[in-house]
Amino acid sequence: MRPKERCESGQTDLLRSRLDQILNMDHALVKLAKTIDWRFLEERLGEVYDDDPGRPPLPTRLMAGLAILKSMHNLSDESLCERWLENPYYQLFCGEEFFQHRLPFDRTSLTRWRLRMGEERLMALLQESLAAAARLGAAKPSDFRAVIVDTTVQEKAIPTDAKLMHRARERLVKLAKRHGIALRQSYARVGKIALIKHQRYAHAKQMGWMPAFSDGIAMCQ
Repeated sequence: MRPKERCESGQTDLLRSRLDQILNMDHALVKLAKTIDWRFLEERLGEVYDDDPGRPPLPTRLMAGLAILKSMHNLSDESLCERWLENPYYQLFCGEEFFQHRLPFDRTSLTRWRLRMGEERLMALLQESLAAAARLGAAKPSDFRAVIVDTTVQEKAIPTDAKLMHRARERLVKLAKRHGIALRQSYARVGKIALIKHQRYAHAKQMGWMPAFSDGIAMCQ
């Protein structure tokens, strides 16, 4: 069964104030909510549902909004649920018109929704996020033509076994030659000398030199 999508009703309540009447409408999340094409997300993500009878799924605006907030603030599902209950801007972003004191969904619903959508359809969230950034003037279409990746602080799986590192260096050099990649230096002679020195220090149990050797091999790679 397809989800019952939310729409702006404009209804009022004598006992409760509407969120758009008590919140700052210049807030960043309010502006972003107005910029995102929720109809596009409903159509793109709603493709996984059919018209068979059954319990209706949670609204796409709610689940897609939660997924965007989770990614924006790098939150776990538990933290996301806690913040959603406390933050009226989160609720307005997800399509609520009045402040909710109870979660309209279960925490496990987030996991099941992501699994049902799959990676391909969740890419629609990224697509719409980039489009919204362009509409808000925060980015230009030319900014998306090239991607610059900085791996300076990325963790690297560098082996600590000397023979394994030496063998990895040899194979990397062979692969570079096979694919026509010109190397500034192959470190063939330096690597062999470093391996011999390492074996001598290890045999003499002078392990204080080991970190320096590992760093040197890492720089060679």
